Amino acid sequence: MSLPDAARSFVIEDAPIAHVVTLNGDGSPFVTMAWVDVDEAGDLLIATLFDQKKLRNVRRDPRVTVSFESHVTRPPGLREYLVVDGTAVVEEGGAPELLRKLGRRYLGPDVDFPPMPDPPPGYITRITSTSARGIGPWTD
Repeated sequence: MSLPDAARSFVIEDAPIAHVVTLNGDGSPFVTMAWVDVDEAGDLLIATLFDQKKLRNVRRDPRVTVSFESHVTRPPGLREYLVVDGTAVVEEGGAPELLRKLGRRYLGPDVDFPPMPDPPPGYITRITSTSARGIGPWTD
């Protein structure tokens, strides 16, 4: 399933921090936060320079959930939010380039990220949506 256009725009334009949930070996949730991009196909993309627990979890069990909170508050006081369930794959390479792009989006147009002279190629986690839900224009 491709993300609704309103969800794509929200992730790209509002640059909300994502809560990424992967599954530990015992089935318990593992939650991290991440910067996220959306590609032309509507997949969510997360860059990681070094191998981390979330990557090891995805390699073992590709089921993930990603949530985002909006800055828009609806009556009677609940913030808009987007939750994306999906399946993920870890791809080698491309992390510095995506982190440069996301660093400018999340931190400012003049930011040079990652802050190191020769970053490793890292990993891209590609999440293909199986469902999207929440409260906001992406579900109205």
